[in-house]
Amino acid sequence: MGCIAHRLLLCGVLWGVAPVVVLGSGVMAGFPPTSDSQVTKANYLYSPFNRWAFRNAGAPLHTLMVPRGGPIYAFQRDESRLADYRTAEGDRLTSLFARNYADSILVLKGETLLMEEYFDGASQTDHHLWFSMTKSLVSALFGQYVAAGRINLGESPTEIIPSLEGTAFDRVTVQHVLDHATALAFKENYTDPTSDFALYYGPALGMTYKPQAADVFPGPNVIYGVYDFLTEFIKPDESITPGEQFAYNSANADLLGWLLVTMAQEPLNKLISDGIWQHIGAEHDAFIAVDRAYMPVATGGFNATLRDAARFAMMIRDRGKFDDQQVVPAAWLDAHLKLSQRDIDNMSLNSVYKTMPWLAYRNMWWILDAEAEEFCAVGIHGQVIYINRSADVVIVWYSSQPDASAAASPHFLPKLSAARELAHALKTRGG
Repeated sequence: MGCIAHRLLLCGVLWGVAPVVVLGSGVMAGFPPTSDSQVTKANYLYSPFNRWAFRNAGAPLHTLMVPRGGPIYAFQRDESRLADYRTAEGDRLTSLFARNYADSILVLKGETLLMEEYFDGASQTDHHLWFSMTKSLVSALFGQYVAAGRINLGESPTEIIPSLEGTAFDRVTVQHVLDHATALAFKENYTDPTSDFALYYGPALGMTYKPQAADVFPGPNVIYGVYDFLTEFIKPDESITPGEQFAYNSANADLLGWLLVTMAQEPLNKLISDGIWQHIGAEHDAFIAVDRAYMPVATGGFNATLRDAARFAMMIRDRGKFDDQQVVPAAWLDAHLKLSQRDIDNMSLNSVYKTMPWLAYRNMWWILDAEAEEFCAVGIHGQVIYINRSADVVIVWYSSQPDASAAASPHFLPKLSAARELAHALKTRGG
């Protein structure tokens, strides 16, 4: 890597807003790539390198496969219905998404595919990193265990994982974990190089760069994998009562994944494959990033093609049913939308999200409108599964936004607003 680009990237931190390095030769240009265009573990989260890296996450990350199974589900297609569609601002949807760093977008009304577009060299066979949309996938899998009576949402996670006794998770319920209401002292900070996230959590996840972090060994290094981080590092915030504040924290999803594998005694990639991916007519195998201990990252490691993400979203929209098979219990998916005033207050009192349109966060899903059954799975850098049951609409898009946070990004809300506007149009005018 050229010395200027190298110095700039070392100033950028983890999943935060890093300096944008403009490379005249492009990214991964040449065989082998030029040094200035080379994607590395140190730069893969930053623009412009992330556009290549998010479509090829198996390169910078260690991964495990999530095999598909059964017949491939074939979409009906009618792309003429949106050929002339424009937003209220007069934008073509594809133009709006393209200029806001989208890599692809797919729109479904019922079972009919109305739009499928790829940008800047992306294609229908590209797998893309989901980041925190993975949380919602893991929640869907978790619902199978709740419905089977394998776990009680009102109990402590320590009932399943005794090694959590005495940790910050000892005083919370499983429902608190699902709702990011665990009152943890650990705060998720993507931009501070001295933060606990930068020094401990990111390296344990295996998804961020820290010099020599990949070379440590278990034993001498107390925090090796994510499960070590959950038990050895996270402490409770004694000033907050669990359940009384929404504070988005990826550690909760990693705990959810740990609960699943402990109950099943099988790895998470196999559970996702057996429980979900083999039952949605997926076109491709998926894969999932692993932490430093080679455990699948439940909080943000999943990768899939756009069409397969849409197939998963269809199943969620249709209350857990896909092609006449009940994949996820309907009651579990309905519970996401049964909000208490506490759920709504927890969101409205969170200063980070006060400018965002979210009504609540429930069971690892972002709720926009409970009455319209409108909700999302969201990942940093602009990954979204948008579902509107009242309109019978699914819209999925992948992005490579330069900035990680949805709340701070000027490129996130325009796409979400346009998706909501389109869903309303499809509901009221039928397209």
